[in-house]
Amino acid sequence: GMDKMLVSFDPNNKGRVVVTNDGATILRAVGVDNPAGKILVNMAIGVDDEVGDGTTSVTILASELLREAEKMIERKIHPQTIISGYRLAAKVALDTLEKNAVDYSDNEEVFQTVLLNAAATALSSKILSLDKEMFSKLAVKAVLRLKGSGNINAIHIIKKKGGCVNDSYLDEGFILDKKIGQFQPKRIENAKILIANTPMDTDKIKVFGSRVRTDSSALVADVELCEKEKMRDKVNKILSHKCNVFVNRQLIYNYPEQLFADANVMAIEHADFDGIERLALVTGGEIAST
Repeated sequence: GMDKMLVSFDPNNKGRVVVTNDGATILRAVGVDNPAGKILVNMAIGVDDEVGDGTTSVTILASELLREAEKMIERKIHPQTIISGYRLAAKVALDTLEKNAVDYSDNEEVFQTVLLNAAATALSSKILSLDKEMFSKLAVKAVLRLKGSGNINAIHIIKKKGGCVNDSYLDEGFILDKKIGQFQPKRIENAKILIANTPMDTDKIKVFGSRVRTDSSALVADVELCEKEKMRDKVNKILSHKCNVFVNRQLIYNYPEQLFADANVMAIEHADFDGIERLALVTGGEIAST
């Protein structure tokens, strides 16, 4: 179909214009108060999240089913009877699909062709339709690297400003878009990674809602020294696991960063939770949280 131009009247985004041909995007933008309409919108969004295509088709099919159900209710047919009939029809439809399904997994060349056609069809209604051949190949290669696991969360999409869509590429391995600590190794082979969610900023005094009185600045220095000793012990415990890469969700302050540099360990701070979750997923590790 043709592209639609949506103009927002939301006070927070007034005048925002969206041009799209995607059914899910249109339904997300349209305010619906009718309960049945909300069900259709949620169903289309769910299909888009799960499958990535077919939102318009499933909305039209569900609308027709509701229309026919309304006619049957007018004929005094009980709603439970209609629901039972629809459930029976859904079972018959699924059985028919199973019987007519063809498995090409044994033939790699044909299997990839089928996947490419499916990806290209899904992208035909998206903004990438002009470059669907390139992006369908990227999508298929990414999915095949999952080796049948089907966990799409293992695929990470990183967006960068500048350039054009044709600059997109599929990278070998895992990219964590964060900076490495100062004076630490920038490249490590045969990495032993420790993924953590732990505070590494206790080398500074934190006092909330309290008042500390002292007659000597030396006492404050003693407290700071104790904090540093605690942090040194914590870093030593981390290093005792023989890791050479330390990825932490929280900040790593200067002192522990220096200790990691002295131990020739690569330390990455402030890795977002999605990043360390995905890293743990692809490496088969667990997040050490304290």
